[in-house]
Amino acid sequence: MTDKLLIIPILASFLITLSLMPFWIRKAKEIGLLWEDMNKLSSEKVAGSGGLMVVAGFVIGVLLFVAYSVFYLKDHASILVQVLALLSVILLLSGIGFIDDLFGWRKGGLSRRSRLILVAVAAVPLMVINAGRSGISVPFVGFVDLGIFYPLLIIPIGIAGATTTYNFLAGFNGLEAGQGIILLSAFAIVAYFTGFSWLAIIALCMVAALIAFLFYNFCPAQVFPGDSITYAIGGLLAIMAILGNFEKIAVFFFIPYIIETILKLRGGLTKHSFGRPAKDGSLDLQYDKIYGIEHAAIFFFKKINIKPTERKVVGLIWAFQIVIIIIGFLLFKQGIFLH
Repeated sequence: MTDKLLIIPILASFLITLSLMPFWIRKAKEIGLLWEDMNKLSSEKVAGSGGLMVVAGFVIGVLLFVAYSVFYLKDHASILVQVLALLSVILLLSGIGFIDDLFGWRKGGLSRRSRLILVAVAAVPLMVINAGRSGISVPFVGFVDLGIFYPLLIIPIGIAGATTTYNFLAGFNGLEAGQGIILLSAFAIVAYFTGFSWLAIIALCMVAALIAFLFYNFCPAQVFPGDSITYAIGGLLAIMAILGNFEKIAVFFFIPYIIETILKLRGGLTKHSFGRPAKDGSLDLQYDKIYGIEHAAIFFFKKINIKPTERKVVGLIWAFQIVIIIIGFLLFKQGIFLH
Protein backbone atom coordinates (compact mmCIF):
# COMPACT_ATOMS: atom_id res chain seq x y z
CA MET A 1 0.00 0.00 0.00
CA THR A 2 1.69 3.16 -1.22
CA ASP A 3 -1.38 5.22 -2.21
CA LYS A 4 -1.03 8.89 -1.18
CA LEU A 5 -4.62 8.74 0.12
CA LEU A 6 -3.31 6.70 3.07
CA ILE A 7 -1.98 9.91 4.59
CA ILE A 8 -5.61 10.91 5.27
CA PRO A 9 -6.35 8.46 8.16
CA ILE A 10 -2.92 9.17 9.70
CA LEU A 11 -3.36 12.94 9.43
CA ALA A 12 -6.92 12.66 10.75
CA SER A 13 -5.70 10.83 13.87
CA PHE A 14 -3.21 13.63 14.50
CA LEU A 15 -5.60 16.54 13.90
CA ILE A 16 -8.52 15.03 15.83
CA THR A 17 -6.37 14.33 18.88
CA LEU A 18 -4.74 17.76 18.66
CA SER A 19 -8.13 19.50 18.50
CA LEU A 20 -9.74 17.42 21.26
CA MET A 21 -7.01 17.88 23.88
CA PRO A 22 -7.81 21.51 24.89
CA PHE A 23 -11.48 20.51 25.29
CA TRP A 24 -10.54 17.51 27.45
CA ILE A 25 -8.13 19.52 29.62
CA ARG A 26 -10.82 22.15 30.25
CA LYS A 27 -13.53 19.58 31.03
CA ALA A 28 -11.22 17.51 33.27
CA LYS A 29 -10.54 20.63 35.35
CA GLU A 30 -14.26 21.41 35.56
CA ILE A 31 -15.17 17.96 36.89
CA GLY A 32 -12.10 17.62 39.11
CA LEU A 33 -10.40 14.83 37.17
CA LEU A 34 -7.02 16.14 38.27
CA TRP A 35 -3.85 14.36 39.40
CA GLU A 36 -0.67 15.44 41.15
CA ASP A 37 2.50 15.84 39.11
CA MET A 38 4.61 13.64 41.36
CA ASN A 39 8.03 14.69 40.01
CA LYS A 40 7.50 18.37 40.82
CA LEU A 41 7.23 20.34 44.04
CA SER A 42 4.37 22.45 42.63
CA SER A 43 0.99 21.75 44.18
CA GLU A 44 -0.86 22.52 40.93
CA LYS A 45 -2.72 19.49 39.66
CA VAL A 46 -2.92 18.31 36.04
CA ALA A 47 -5.83 16.99 33.95
CA GLY A 48 -5.99 13.19 33.93
CA SER A 49 -7.02 10.41 31.52
CA GLY A 50 -6.18 12.41 28.39
CA GLY A 51 -5.41 9.11 26.69
CA LEU A 52 -9.12 8.77 25.92
CA MET A 53 -8.77 11.53 23.34
CA VAL A 54 -5.78 9.73 21.82
CA VAL A 55 -7.89 6.59 21.45
CA ALA A 56 -10.70 8.66 19.90
CA GLY A 57 -8.34 10.11 17.29
CA PHE A 58 -6.85 6.68 16.64
CA VAL A 59 -10.23 4.96 16.20
CA ILE A 60 -11.51 7.60 13.78
CA GLY A 61 -8.30 7.36 11.76
CA VAL A 62 -8.55 3.56 11.58
CA LEU A 63 -12.22 3.76 10.54
CA LEU A 64 -11.22 6.12 7.73
CA PHE A 65 -8.70 3.47 6.67
CA VAL A 66 -11.52 0.90 6.72
CA ALA A 67 -13.62 3.23 4.54
CA TYR A 68 -10.66 3.54 2.14
CA SER A 69 -10.40 -0.26 1.93
CA VAL A 70 -14.13 -0.76 1.37
CA PHE A 71 -15.04 2.10 -0.96
CA TYR A 72 -11.77 2.69 -2.82
CA LEU A 73 -10.09 -0.71 -2.88
CA LYS A 74 -13.44 -2.58 -2.93
CA ASP A 75 -11.98 -4.90 -0.26
CA HIS A 76 -14.87 -6.22 1.81
CA ALA A 77 -13.33 -9.17 3.59
CA SER A 78 -9.59 -9.88 3.58
CA ILE A 79 -8.45 -7.70 6.50
CA LEU A 80 -11.64 -6.06 7.77
CA VAL A 81 -12.50 -8.79 10.27
CA GLN A 82 -9.02 -8.47 11.77
CA VAL A 83 -9.18 -4.66 11.84
CA LEU A 84 -12.57 -4.64 13.58
CA ALA A 85 -11.36 -7.25 16.08
CA LEU A 86 -8.30 -5.07 16.73
CA LEU A 87 -10.49 -2.00 17.33
CA SER A 88 -12.75 -3.97 19.67
CA VAL A 89 -9.78 -5.05 21.81
CA ILE A 90 -8.33 -1.53 21.92
CA LEU A 91 -11.67 0.00 22.97
CA LEU A 92 -12.16 -2.65 25.66
CA LEU A 93 -8.63 -2.11 27.00
CA SER A 94 -9.03 1.66 27.00
CA GLY A 95 -12.31 1.32 28.89
CA ILE A 96 -10.69 -0.96 31.48
CA GLY A 97 -7.83 1.52 31.83
CA PHE A 98 -10.25 4.40 32.34
CA ILE A 99 -12.05 2.48 35.09
CA ASP A 100 -8.66 1.90 36.70
CA ASP A 101 -7.99 5.65 36.44
CA LEU A 102 -11.31 6.52 38.10
CA PHE A 103 -10.64 4.13 40.97
CA GLY A 104 -7.39 6.03 41.58
CA TRP A 105 -3.82 4.71 41.78
CA ARG A 106 -3.40 6.04 45.32
CA LYS A 107 -6.25 3.76 46.39
CA GLY A 108 -4.83 0.83 44.48
CA GLY A 109 -7.05 1.11 41.41
CA LEU A 110 -8.38 -2.22 40.20
CA SER A 111 -6.98 -5.20 42.06
CA ARG A 112 -4.22 -7.08 40.23
CA ARG A 113 -6.47 -10.10 39.81
CA SER A 114 -9.37 -8.03 38.45
CA ARG A 115 -7.05 -6.18 36.10
CA LEU A 116 -5.55 -9.37 34.66
CA ILE A 117 -8.95 -11.04 34.27
CA LEU A 118 -10.49 -8.02 32.54
CA VAL A 119 -7.51 -7.55 30.22
CA ALA A 120 -7.58 -11.24 29.29
CA VAL A 121 -11.32 -10.99 28.58
CA ALA A 122 -10.60 -7.99 26.34
CA ALA A 123 -8.60 -10.36 24.12
CA VAL A 124 -11.74 -12.36 23.22
CA PRO A 125 -12.33 -10.58 19.84
CA LEU A 126 -8.90 -11.82 18.69
CA MET A 127 -9.49 -15.27 20.12
CA VAL A 128 -12.79 -15.83 18.32
CA ILE A 129 -11.30 -14.99 14.90
CA ASN A 130 -8.34 -17.30 15.61
CA ALA A 131 -5.87 -14.46 14.95
CA GLY A 132 -2.27 -15.09 14.01
CA ARG A 133 -0.55 -18.39 13.33
CA SER A 134 -0.64 -21.22 15.84
CA GLY A 135 2.93 -22.33 15.12
CA ILE A 136 5.76 -20.90 17.22
CA SER A 137 9.52 -21.44 17.34
CA VAL A 138 10.70 -22.77 20.71
CA PRO A 139 14.45 -22.56 21.58
CA PHE A 140 16.18 -25.99 21.55
CA VAL A 141 12.91 -27.61 20.40
CA GLY A 142 12.11 -26.02 17.04
CA PHE A 143 8.75 -25.33 15.42
CA VAL A 144 5.74 -26.28 17.54
CA ASP A 145 2.11 -26.05 16.37
CA LEU A 146 -0.02 -25.16 19.38
CA GLY A 147 -3.29 -25.56 17.52
CA ILE A 148 -6.35 -24.45 19.50
CA PHE A 149 -4.15 -23.58 22.49
CA TYR A 150 -2.73 -20.58 20.61
CA PRO A 151 -5.98 -18.56 20.58
CA LEU A 152 -7.13 -19.93 23.94
CA LEU A 153 -3.90 -19.36 25.88
CA ILE A 154 -1.16 -17.52 23.98
CA ILE A 155 -3.33 -14.63 22.72
CA PRO A 156 -4.84 -13.65 26.11
CA ILE A 157 -1.48 -14.16 27.86
CA GLY A 158 0.24 -12.01 25.22
CA ILE A 159 -2.34 -9.22 25.49
CA ALA A 160 -2.34 -9.29 29.29
CA GLY A 161 1.47 -9.43 29.47
CA ALA A 162 2.11 -6.56 27.07
CA THR A 163 -0.64 -4.40 28.57
CA THR A 164 0.40 -4.74 32.18
CA THR A 165 4.15 -4.48 31.60
CA TYR A 166 3.78 -1.42 29.33
CA ASN A 167 2.00 0.25 32.24
CA PHE A 168 5.00 -0.30 34.55
CA LEU A 169 7.39 2.05 32.71
CA ALA A 170 5.50 5.27 33.37
CA GLY A 171 5.03 8.22 35.68
CA PHE A 172 7.19 10.88 33.96
CA ASN A 173 5.89 13.64 31.69
CA GLY A 174 5.89 12.39 28.09
CA LEU A 175 7.45 9.01 28.87
CA GLU A 176 4.56 6.72 27.98
CA ALA A 177 3.56 8.66 24.85
CA GLY A 178 7.14 8.89 23.62
CA GLN A 179 7.74 5.20 24.20
CA GLY A 180 4.57 4.44 22.27
CA ILE A 181 5.74 6.59 19.34
CA ILE A 182 9.15 4.87 19.26
CA LEU A 183 7.89 1.30 19.61
CA LEU A 184 4.91 1.60 17.29
CA SER A 185 7.09 3.25 14.62
CA ALA A 186 9.49 0.30 14.87
CA PHE A 187 6.59 -2.18 14.73
CA ALA A 188 5.22 -0.34 11.68
CA ILE A 189 8.57 -0.80 9.89
CA VAL A 190 8.59 -4.52 10.73
CA ALA A 191 4.96 -4.91 9.60
CA TYR A 192 5.58 -3.11 6.30
CA PHE A 193 8.65 -5.12 5.34
CA THR A 194 7.08 -8.45 6.35
CA GLY A 195 4.03 -7.95 4.12
CA PHE A 196 1.55 -6.46 6.59
CA SER A 197 1.39 -2.90 5.30
CA TRP A 198 -2.17 -2.50 6.59
CA LEU A 199 -0.88 -3.07 10.14
CA ALA A 200 1.76 -0.40 9.52
CA ILE A 201 -0.97 2.12 8.63
CA ILE A 202 -2.88 1.30 11.81
CA ALA A 203 0.28 1.68 13.90
CA LEU A 204 1.01 5.06 12.28
CA CYS A 205 -2.52 6.25 13.13
CA MET A 206 -1.68 5.70 16.81
CA VAL A 207 1.78 7.25 16.35
CA ALA A 208 0.19 10.37 14.85
CA ALA A 209 -2.33 10.61 17.70
CA LEU A 210 0.45 10.21 20.28
CA ILE A 211 2.56 12.93 18.63
CA ALA A 212 -0.40 15.31 18.94
CA PHE A 213 -0.87 14.27 22.56
CA LEU A 214 2.82 14.81 23.32
CA PHE A 215 2.42 18.54 22.60
CA TYR A 216 0.32 18.69 25.78
CA ASN A 217 1.97 15.90 27.76
CA PHE A 218 5.70 16.67 27.54
CA CYS A 219 7.32 18.35 30.52
CA PRO A 220 5.71 20.41 31.96
CA ALA A 221 2.57 18.39 31.25
CA GLN A 222 -0.84 19.97 30.86
CA VAL A 223 -2.50 16.54 30.79
CA PHE A 224 -1.61 13.01 31.86
CA PRO A 225 -2.30 9.93 29.70
CA GLY A 226 -3.71 7.58 32.33
CA ASP A 227 -4.19 3.84 31.97
CA SER A 228 -6.76 4.47 29.24
CA ILE A 229 -3.89 4.90 26.78
CA THR A 230 -1.11 2.81 28.34
CA TYR A 231 -3.41 -0.23 28.21
CA ALA A 232 -4.33 0.61 24.61
CA ILE A 233 -0.70 1.04 23.48
CA GLY A 234 0.47 -2.15 25.18
CA GLY A 235 -2.48 -4.01 23.69
CA LEU A 236 -1.86 -2.64 20.20
CA LEU A 237 1.78 -3.72 20.33
CA ALA A 238 0.73 -7.26 21.29
CA ILE A 239 -2.00 -7.34 18.62
CA MET A 240 0.44 -6.25 15.91
CA ALA A 241 2.90 -8.97 16.93
CA ILE A 242 0.11 -11.58 16.84
CA LEU A 243 -1.51 -10.53 13.57
CA GLY A 244 1.84 -9.85 11.88
CA ASN A 245 3.42 -13.05 13.20
CA PHE A 246 6.55 -11.31 14.49
CA GLU A 247 6.30 -12.19 18.17
CA LYS A 248 10.02 -12.93 18.51
CA ILE A 249 11.27 -9.47 17.49
CA ALA A 250 8.42 -7.87 19.45
CA VAL A 251 9.67 -9.55 22.62
CA PHE A 252 13.20 -8.28 21.87
CA PHE A 253 11.96 -4.71 21.40
CA PHE A 254 10.19 -5.11 24.75
CA ILE A 255 13.47 -5.71 26.65
CA PRO A 256 13.21 -2.39 28.59
CA TYR A 257 9.79 -3.49 29.85
CA ILE A 258 11.09 -6.92 30.81
CA ILE A 259 13.85 -5.21 32.81
CA GLU A 260 11.29 -2.83 34.34
CA THR A 261 9.08 -5.77 35.34
CA ILE A 262 12.00 -7.54 37.02
CA LEU A 263 12.89 -4.38 38.94
CA LYS A 264 9.26 -3.82 39.94
CA LEU A 265 9.02 -7.42 41.17
CA ARG A 266 12.15 -6.75 43.22
CA GLY A 267 10.08 -4.16 45.07
CA GLY A 268 7.09 -6.44 45.42
CA LEU A 269 5.17 -4.33 42.85
CA THR A 270 4.67 -1.69 45.54
CA LYS A 271 7.50 0.74 44.76
CA HIS A 272 6.61 3.74 42.60
CA SER A 273 8.65 4.93 39.62
CA PHE A 274 8.71 8.60 40.61
CA GLY A 275 11.80 10.49 41.65
CA ARG A 276 12.02 12.80 44.67
CA PRO A 277 11.82 16.41 43.42
CA ALA A 278 14.24 19.03 44.77
CA LYS A 279 13.89 22.81 44.88
CA ASP A 280 16.37 23.29 42.01
CA GLY A 281 14.18 21.22 39.66
CA SER A 282 16.34 18.10 39.82
CA LEU A 283 15.29 14.64 40.94
CA ASP A 284 16.71 12.39 43.60
CA LEU A 285 16.10 8.72 44.34
CA GLN A 286 13.11 7.84 46.50
CA TYR A 287 14.58 4.58 47.70
CA ASP A 288 17.94 3.10 48.65
CA LYS A 289 17.67 0.53 45.84
CA ILE A 290 16.76 0.65 42.15
CA TYR A 291 13.15 -0.38 41.53
CA GLY A 292 12.75 0.81 37.97
CA ILE A 293 14.59 2.00 34.86
CA GLU A 294 13.53 5.52 35.86
CA HIS A 295 15.47 5.14 39.11
CA ALA A 296 18.44 3.73 37.19
CA ALA A 297 18.41 6.80 34.93
CA ILE A 298 18.44 9.15 37.94
CA PHE A 299 21.27 7.12 39.50
CA PHE A 300 23.25 7.25 36.23
CA PHE A 301 23.04 11.03 35.95
CA LYS A 302 24.07 11.48 39.58
CA LYS A 303 27.06 9.18 39.06
CA ILE A 304 28.36 11.26 36.14
CA ASN A 305 27.66 14.52 38.03
CA ILE A 306 24.84 15.71 35.78
CA LYS A 307 21.75 17.13 37.43
CA PRO A 308 18.96 14.58 36.78
CA THR A 309 15.85 16.41 35.60
CA GLU A 310 12.59 14.90 34.43
CA ARG A 311 13.32 15.74 30.79
CA LYS A 312 16.78 14.15 30.96
CA VAL A 313 15.46 10.98 32.58
CA VAL A 314 12.78 10.62 29.91
CA GLY A 315 15.28 11.37 27.13
CA LEU A 316 17.70 8.73 28.42
CA ILE A 317 14.97 6.07 28.58
CA TRP A 318 13.88 6.93 25.04
CA ALA A 319 17.50 6.65 23.89
CA PHE A 320 17.83 3.25 25.59
CA GLN A 321 14.68 2.05 23.83
CA ILE A 322 15.97 3.25 20.45
CA VAL A 323 19.29 1.43 20.99
CA ILE A 324 17.41 -1.80 21.77
CA ILE A 325 15.36 -1.38 18.60
CA ILE A 326 18.45 -0.77 16.44
CA ILE A 327 20.09 -3.88 17.87
CA GLY A 328 16.88 -5.79 17.19
CA PHE A 329 16.82 -4.70 13.55
CA LEU A 330 20.45 -5.81 13.17
CA LEU A 331 19.81 -9.20 14.77
CA PHE A 332 16.59 -9.92 12.90
CA LYS A 333 17.33 -8.15 9.60
CA GLN A 334 17.13 -11.35 7.55
CA GLY A 335 13.66 -12.12 8.84
CA ILE A 336 12.48 -8.52 8.29
CA PHE A 337 14.11 -6.95 5.26
CA LEU A 338 14.72 -10.17 3.31
CA HIS A 339 11.26 -11.55 4.02
